[in-house]
Amino acid sequence: MLTLDKPPTFDATLRAGLLDLLAWRRDVRAFKTDPLPPGTVERLIKAACLAPSVGLSEPWRFVVVDNPALRLKVRSNFETCNAAALALQDDSRQALYARLKLSGLDKAPVHIAAFADSECEQGHGLGRLTMPKALDYSVAIAIHTLWLAARLEGIGLGWVSIINPDAITATLDVPASWRFIGYLCIGYPSEEHHVPALQRAGWDERRAPACRILYR
Repeated sequence: MLTLDKPPTFDATLRAGLLDLLAWRRDVRAFKTDPLPPGTVERLIKAACLAPSVGLSEPWRFVVVDNPALRLKVRSNFETCNAAALALQDDSRQALYARLKLSGLDKAPVHIAAFADSECEQGHGLGRLTMPKALDYSVAIAIHTLWLAARLEGIGLGWVSIINPDAITATLDVPASWRFIGYLCIGYPSEEHHVPALQRAGWDERRAPACRILYR
């Protein structure tokens, strides 16, 4: 429950829990087909809307994609883009790339497309004159907020980036001012692991041992 009458105290237990939440958040690709309880999607989106935004513009626009025909078009979009990405891999990596599970489109019970309204009047343009992309960044932060809120409930989120933004925008028939930011698959993960899936799959990437910080 939100406490708005006075600032809350974040104790050591909660701080440790936050670090666990961040460490165990995963970009989920393998989902169970179990539906989410009624009201869950709306509650998670409401949590996402607590994210900060440039000039308090709240430019995020969420489209819940339930229509099977639209989902099929999204799936076709992914397949086309994924085939092109596979063709660009060198010979030593093509087989590994082909084995990677890069989307949860087939089994995830919930699909959400996130957009930034480039013409949103809220915020009166504050903070956007020199950095108009701050609208997109605000939506990305909202997605991450949704990601963490979902993880708290044992729900996984996968961000599908191997996709054509213009085709998604056309498929979902959204206003022309809406700029596509991300396509999200949401549902209960079929497994949970603190190690990133790409690392476990042998993609030759590891988390950096330390943050890259430059002091001036």
